[in-house]
Amino acid sequence: MSTTRMKSKTIATWLALGGGALGAHRFYLYGWRDALAWMHWPIAIAGLLGLARAHSLGQDDRVAWALLPLLGLMLTQGMLCGIVYGLRPNDRWDAQHNPGRTSPSTHWGTVAGVILCLMLGAGFLMSTLAFCAQRYFELQAS
Repeated sequence: MSTTRMKSKTIATWLALGGGALGAHRFYLYGWRDALAWMHWPIAIAGLLGLARAHSLGQDDRVAWALLPLLGLMLTQGMLCGIVYGLRPNDRWDAQHNPGRTSPSTHWGTVAGVILCLMLGAGFLMSTLAFCAQRYFELQAS
């Protein structure tokens, strides 16, 4: 038997929901040495910088226009990861994250996390696409 901890599908789903833009779910599943988890940080921070610029300088700031969609995409990918984790069958989850062990069955906590990820992820994606399309067509008109 391995000395590593069991990886819970429910915890991974809720971490993706709450901190997916910063890679919290990947840190939980793969540890602090996961390069993809660390790659979340600069992209999310750039998006937050775009949000701060848009708030202070207005949405006509072209740098904010370029950076703000990064935040929307990072939020969306976090929600997508939460959906994928929550909907993965238990046997496939255990084969990848708990080899040689069987995790407890999935309950309503995972289902609620997937539902919230779907609702928020759809909102983030639609908002990001609408913002990008609006700014693109305004740029074309000017």
